[in-house]
Amino acid sequence: MLEVIVLAAGEGRRMNSAYPKVLQPIGGRAMLLRLLSSVQRLDPDRIHVVVGAGAEHLERELAGSGCHLVTQTERLGTGHATAQVLPHVGAASRLLILPGDMPLVRPSTLASLLELDADLSIVSFMADDPTGYGRILRGDDGRVNTIREEKDATDEERTVREVNSGVLAARADHLSAWLEQIDRDNAQGEYYLTDCIALAAAEGRSVQASIAEAAEELLGANDRSQLAQLEQVFQRRARRALLEAGATLAAPETVQLRGEVEVGRDVFIDANVTLIGQVTLGDGVTIGAGCVVEGARLAAGTCLKPYCVVEGAVTEGPCTLGPFARIRPGTRLAAGVKIGNFVETKNARFSSGAKASHLSYIGDAEVGAEANIGAGTITCNYDGANKHRTEIGPGAFIGSNSALVAPVRIGERAVVGAGSVI
Repeated sequence: MLEVIVLAAGEGRRMNSAYPKVLQPIGGRAMLLRLLSSVQRLDPDRIHVVVGAGAEHLERELAGSGCHLVTQTERLGTGHATAQVLPHVGAASRLLILPGDMPLVRPSTLASLLELDADLSIVSFMADDPTGYGRILRGDDGRVNTIREEKDATDEERTVREVNSGVLAARADHLSAWLEQIDRDNAQGEYYLTDCIALAAAEGRSVQASIAEAAEELLGANDRSQLAQLEQVFQRRARRALLEAGATLAAPETVQLRGEVEVGRDVFIDANVTLIGQVTLGDGVTIGAGCVVEGARLAAGTCLKPYCVVEGAVTEGPCTLGPFARIRPGTRLAAGVKIGNFVETKNARFSSGAKASHLSYIGDAEVGAEANIGAGTITCNYDGANKHRTEIGPGAFIGSNSALVAPVRIGERAVVGAGSVI
C-alpha cells in the first residue's frame, strides 16, 4: 500500500504574499497542484497534505481533490510535520514524503525511487551550487550515512555537491520508530526528517539514494526570485513539448504557456503569444504575433492574425480572426467565418461563411450562414436588467453603423440599410 505525504504547512514569508508558498503559480497553476498531478500518476492509495499557515486557502484549493488534510498547529520542522500524519496511515504502508513546493518533479523520478530495494530511500541530485541544501554524506563503502543540514555542516561537508531533494520513502512503522528518537538539538531548533537517515544507517538498515538526472526538476522556491527560476524551467519544458508535438515556434523564448496545451501537426505560433488554461490547436492552426488564447479549441486550419484575444471560444472549422479581434466566452465559429479587426463577440454563434469584418460588437446572437455584418454594427443585447438574443438569418446583409436592439430577428436574406436602428 502506497501513501503519500506532502509537506505544505510552510508560511513562505519571503514570498511576501497573502497566500501560502505552495499556492504560488508555476505555468499558471499552483505549485502544489502541479506536484499533486505528478504524484497521482503513481496511483497512490491515499494522499495526505500537511497544512498550517493559510490553511483556509489550501482547504479551498483542495476541496474535492480527495486529499486528506492534516493540520500542523506548531511548525517545528519536517520531522514534526511528518509525525502529525503517522496516526492516519497504515503501519505497513510504504510512505512517499515530498515538499509541497516541488512543482516540476517527474512521475518517472518518483517511480525510480520507489523501485529501490531499501528500508529507506531518498532522491538526491548534484548541485552546481549546493548552498542551502542538506548534504548527502556517504561512508567509505559509498553508502549513505547521514544528511547534514546546511546550518549544521562543517566547512568540509559544505563542499559536498550531492544534496538532498527532500523526497524520502520508507515503511510507516520504521519511520515512526526513527521519528521518536530524533531531537531538536540543531541550529534551527527543529525536528529534521533527515535525521532518520543516520538512525536507519546506525541500525544497519539499507539506505539508498536515487540520484536524479535533472536537478532542475527537484528545485523548490522560497522567494519570488526562485519562483521565477522555476517558471523559466517550466516554460522551457512546455515549449519543448510543443516542438516535439509538431508545432513551430517562431521565437520560442517569447511564447508563454500557462496551462495545458495540445497541438496538432504543422501548427505555427508567432512571437509573444500567450496560451492559458486548456487550449487545443488543430492541425495547421496559425497564431499571429501578440495573441492571447485562453481556454479555447481552435479547429484545423484556423488562422489568428496578430493581436487577437480569444477566450473560451470554439472554432468548428477553418476560419480567420483578426487582427485585433476579441473573441469572448461562448463564441462558436463554423468553417469559413471571418471575424475582422476590432470586432468583439460574446456568446455568439456564427454559421458557415458569416462575416463581421470590422468595428462591430456581436453578443448573445445567432448569425446565419453567409450573413454579412457591416462596420460599426452592434447588437444591443442588454436592457439594463436582462440580456436578450439577436437572430440574423442566412444571407442577411446588415449595413454599416446599424443597431440591432434585442430581442430582434432579422430574416433570411434581409437587407438593413446603413445607420438603421432595428
